[in-house]
Amino acid sequence: MLIRAIKYCSTFEAYLYEREKLRMALLLNKYPGEFFEKQFNRVFQKYDINQPISNKNYSTLREKIIYADKKAKITIDYNKTMFVHVTYCLNMKMFPVKFHTFWNKYFIESPINEIKPVLGTRNVKNLQQQLIRNKNEN
Repeated sequence: MLIRAIKYCSTFEAYLYEREKLRMALLLNKYPGEFFEKQFNRVFQKYDINQPISNKNYSTLREKIIYADKKAKITIDYNKTMFVHVTYCLNMKMFPVKFHTFWNKYFIESPINEIKPVLGTRNVKNLQQQLIRNKNEN
């Protein structure tokens, strides 16, 4: 949510206003002050922002965040790649290892072994899901 505020707010004043609205919303929903400080610091660490955001450096940092998410497109040969989307479960840490072990064991001499399986989960850990999970626990 903070990243969205930075991306959409073209001025430093608008960013400060949005950031305070986020803080108030979290406080009104009974989240501790340390929670949003921790989340905000995590965003700053992710984008390697070491200095306090000010009126002078806001536009530079904003551009850095906007263009950081632009990744170079990798060409994918869809005839040789299979995407497997699985729903997150408790033993997800070991699932990719087991999947590739079984794949190599049972399809080693099969023509399907030329296809590269790419595993992905449907659930991505982000702030929105963290807020929902914390709210449900309270």
